[in-house]
Amino acid sequence: MKIVKIIAIVLLVAFVGIQFIPTTRNQSDTVPSTDFMLVNNVPETIQKKLQVSCYDCHSNNTQYPWYNKIQPVAWFLEDHIKEGKAELNFNEWDSLSSRRKASKLRSIIKQIENDEMPLDSYTLIHSEATFTEAEAEELINFITQLKDSL
Repeated sequence: MKIVKIIAIVLLVAFVGIQFIPTTRNQSDTVPSTDFMLVNNVPETIQKKLQVSCYDCHSNNTQYPWYNKIQPVAWFLEDHIKEGKAELNFNEWDSLSSRRKASKLRSIIKQIENDEMPLDSYTLIHSEATFTEAEAEELINFITQLKDSL
């Protein structure tokens, strides 16, 4: 029984200790002129859905939830956001070549059709980020038109 108490105390001290290790926050006060929404004529309904469903992980400005202040959750979120931005950063959209844009748009369509984005781990807590069939169809139609116009 004594060993269990020692292990519990060590784990508690470690948990408290890791709370003081900072993470990098993905927040910006400005929207660059290369942003997807500014460059393309995005309908307001799609703008709102992209903001809610995509921009937290795929832009330079994440709206952090309250639990981001708790380690190791903050590390998980930081890594998740870095991976998302490495794959696609909507704030840097206009700096991509036309060929790269077309590739990203095809990927967006495919991932929405296959229900791969937004990730289940994100929509588990952010249920408003899920796409209804109508929203997915509207977004896919818009992205397809955008891809065809490149």
